[in-house]
Amino acid sequence: MDPINHNENPWRPLHWVQQVARHASQSPDGAALSYGTRVVTWAELDDRTRRLATALADRGVERGSRVLLAATNRPEFIETLVAVHRLGAVLVPVNFRLAPAEIDHIAADSGAVAVVTDTVVRPAIEQTRLRASGIPVLVIGDEGQQGGDEGPERYEHAIASCEPDERIGPDDLAELAFVMYTSGTTGRPKGAMLTYQNLITQTITTMGVLRLVEPDEVAAITSPLFHIASIGHVIPSLMLGHSMVLVETGRFEPGTFLDLLAAHSVTSAFLVPSVWHRVCEEQGQNPRDLSLRSLAWGAEPARAATLELMAATFPEASICSSFGQTEMSPITLVVTGAESRAKLGSVGRPVSLVEVRVVNDDMADVAVGEVGEIVYRGPGTTIGYWNAPEATADAFRGGWFHSGDLVRVDEDGYFYVVDRLKDMIISGGENIYSAEVEQAIVAHPDVADVAVVGAPHPRWGETPVAFVVPKDRSAPPDPDDVIAFCAARLAGYKKPSEVLVVDELPRNASGKVLKPTLRGLVTTRPDASPSENEKVNR
Repeated sequence: MDPINHNENPWRPLHWVQQVARHASQSPDGAALSYGTRVVTWAELDDRTRRLATALADRGVERGSRVLLAATNRPEFIETLVAVHRLGAVLVPVNFRLAPAEIDHIAADSGAVAVVTDTVVRPAIEQTRLRASGIPVLVIGDEGQQGGDEGPERYEHAIASCEPDERIGPDDLAELAFVMYTSGTTGRPKGAMLTYQNLITQTITTMGVLRLVEPDEVAAITSPLFHIASIGHVIPSLMLGHSMVLVETGRFEPGTFLDLLAAHSVTSAFLVPSVWHRVCEEQGQNPRDLSLRSLAWGAEPARAATLELMAATFPEASICSSFGQTEMSPITLVVTGAESRAKLGSVGRPVSLVEVRVVNDDMADVAVGEVGEIVYRGPGTTIGYWNAPEATADAFRGGWFHSGDLVRVDEDGYFYVVDRLKDMIISGGENIYSAEVEQAIVAHPDVADVAVVGAPHPRWGETPVAFVVPKDRSAPPDPDDVIAFCAARLAGYKKPSEVLVVDELPRNASGKVLKPTLRGLVTTRPDASPSENEKVNR
């Protein structure tokens, strides 16, 4: 049978590159992106991404090439995403907070042939080996050269000097679209490979989870754009033609955020629960006329008080939590606001396009209520880790993707995260799940936030140490009182041996606590003898 002509394929799959062109044709003056006072229409997005694709192709980017994108939240980030995919190339988004040595690792590991950055991240790029390698660098902003063979070039000059490229991306949804480097909280980051199919699966999931069914949907993109939490909202918006409002990178102010929602009639937004709490308090004190129909949260557990406040502040909106990871594109489990209050601490039940099991080390399913690792398979699952066949084989042992999350499932099918496999504390031969200890501590009336890690101990191997953020910094909780509070709720070996009061917990871009950072703050006790707290009920 003769191969189907690429341009005459009646079964040609659609992805976001073709969809941008469609929206430009059907709604040329409609707002695709809003950022501050700037609005990029669908027609502008289509034209600028075509010209940028030409600029990248002229600088050596071709089908399958990797392009490093290191920039803060701004429209050019999304323009670069679309332009790279027009060429059938692969986007490698980079955390703009990384040190030069970390950027060097990702650039070398991915084999990037070009870099797009902005004036905020450019100083870090200048300190990497990329500068001496001769790899072309486009800089978003006012800096950079007008053109030339050496040094960075201005992004805008590159666009203005090029004609539109007519390519509309690959014809196979199984092709690679992104290499998303994980946060590296357990070592050097690995590049999760995500295909067009992976992200289109995410689009279907997001439509169901956030109820994106109206033509006037406007999504607030709140997380850093390099993170899968934002990519997982950008792609559905590009596919469905929904307008996006980009939240500027920097310090978050609830009042400013609410003003932004009101000004752009935003209908859906994602925030971590602690931030939603602040937003709801501000809305209660200074109400705005809002159009919110969907409130999403995740990345950390939500307190009952926060869930109740969200429901009271936005009674007409749907409220849901999503759980997942980069390798799953990312959503795997969801729970509604009402379910969250009834099943406090649950991360929900599986979405329809993900198969889920909870297994032991032998890949046997565990019983209801028992702890095991959650494993996945389905069309949203990564095809593996870039340039890391051993890590890929380990992640897919037994024919399922191993998440590294320890969970239990109740009799109603709701999942509860117990811990990360690598975060589990082993004290005196007993397994201690930090999430369980954290749930006990956060119920203390004077504690706003908490993280528990294992600290080396001369007798027990490890003991739990808690870092707590006080509700009132002028009246922090007494550490001994917190330990006594836990003693009434946990087995003796589970309660923390020490409580450290801090102003805030270190977090990554997705809002997850950086436990390796906290572990680095605790060292072996100089006194080898157990404390009074550790002698009780071991």
